[in-house]
Amino acid sequence: MRSARENGGWAGWALVAVGAVLCVLGWYGVSGERFVEEQVPYLASATVPGAALIVAGAVLVAVRPPGRGRPGPPSPPLSGAPTATDRRIEHLYALLVDPARPGDDAPAAATGAPLAVPGGTLYHRPDCPLVAGKAAAAPVDASTVRERGLTPCPLCDPGPAGEPSDGSTTRPGDPRPPTG
Repeated sequence: MRSARENGGWAGWALVAVGAVLCVLGWYGVSGERFVEEQVPYLASATVPGAALIVAGAVLVAVRPPGRGRPGPPSPPLSGAPTATDRRIEHLYALLVDPARPGDDAPAAATGAPLAVPGGTLYHRPDCPLVAGKAAAAPVDASTVRERGLTPCPLCDPGPAGEPSDGSTTRPGDPRPPTG
């Protein structure tokens, strides 16, 4: 006697077939009605349950155990060696995350002039990942920022253009402190 899990393949295909029949009946019923109010019962009683049966059948077919010509998932390596997937993930991580290299001085780079890309709408700190490595990114001063209508990058928060980004200055529009 076979287990229910082994019969899941046939049961899955049966559910897919019944779901497909229900979807066709629902479509046929909807296509014969002119008004939406008269189409809804066909959708609710045939098409939606038919789609649910198709999904349930597909799940049963997909989770059946390997056998009779159907290859199963590859077994994990026993030696602990990295798989192709592990190597790809490591490669993607290296591309997306640039680890801090010894000798990098990020705070010093952050105090340089803001950068902007031609045609862009934002200005950035020099260490911002959105402009890092882009040869087209050029330094901009406060007048260029105003002329082009550039706004601060929400990712690196460069602060007001033309002023140090250490937070010691006031933002545009704030009253200046009296100088003595």
